[in-house]
Amino acid sequence: MSFLVNIREKARKLDRKIVLPEGNDERIVKAASKIVELGVAIPVVIGNKALMERIAGDLDISLKGVEILELDKVSNLDEYAREYAKIREKKGLTFEKAKEILIEEPVFYAAMMVRKGEAYGAVSGATSPTAQVIRAGLQIIGVKPGVKTVSSSFIMELTERQETYGEVMLFGDCSVIPIPTAEQLADICVSTVETGKNIAGIDGKVALMTFSTKGSANNEDIDIVKKAGDILRGRNVDFQFDDELQADAAIVKSVAMKKAPESAIAGHANILIFPNLAAGNIGYKLVERLAGANAYGPIIQGLNNPINDLSRGCSADDIVNLVAMTAIQ
Repeated sequence: MSFLVNIREKARKLDRKIVLPEGNDERIVKAASKIVELGVAIPVVIGNKALMERIAGDLDISLKGVEILELDKVSNLDEYAREYAKIREKKGLTFEKAKEILIEEPVFYAAMMVRKGEAYGAVSGATSPTAQVIRAGLQIIGVKPGVKTVSSSFIMELTERQETYGEVMLFGDCSVIPIPTAEQLADICVSTVETGKNIAGIDGKVALMTFSTKGSANNEDIDIVKKAGDILRGRNVDFQFDDELQADAAIVKSVAMKKAPESAIAGHANILIFPNLAAGNIGYKLVERLAGANAYGPIIQGLNNPINDLSRGCSADDIVNLVAMTAIQ
């Protein structure tokens, strides 16, 4: 069973409600229809009903089974606004301003639905920047107990050379923390291993990457990666990892034998942790475009409930797939 087929099968069995707050976008309308068709979730879409029906008519698709919410007609807006204002009262958020945000920025209303248990998770970002999606999650959902760092990972489904690199790898962090500290890098490792296990079903073999392998260069940026490795050793984590590996040493066995012969991870890594957001974002997009890999995510890690982000260049199929992953997260 392929990776994606397996994900969809798991999601179908759970039958969870996922909210999509950007319903005025054609891709969301198309995805919502397909989500019902495939049965991977129960889609709740926030948008203008007349517009969505017009888009569906133009595309010759059905919205049967799609729950549509128009925020100017919902009965719980005041209730949500009161609770949101209470959450943020120390920041000076008033009831009136909270209500305005919930109406004007539906990603926040979607987060409230998740908080209140009216949806299992939310998927947005087709028309909203990542920062807004994460802000809604942090302010309304909050982080898991014991978690200090909210981060992200991409699940990369390889379409070529699976016999060498495996079917699935995870890349983190590619969309949240621009320049992580050593402590944050360690947190990203832990969260990405959890994502790999829960969604992709893999046991993490983690490479903390940089532009040096085992002392081949000296730089303060390398020191941060090495320190992250020391932090993980101090935590006695229950997964395999190694730090200060270049990308080729992390995944190519022949290179690993020359550059890091003592490493149990070098040449075998299936989770790649990038030293900063620039490297991670560039890396996943190059693998996606040049190697033809399927990139699923970003999966947001560390929140109390699943709220995931789409690339604004996403397709309807990308949305369907992320909804299925959110349902099993």
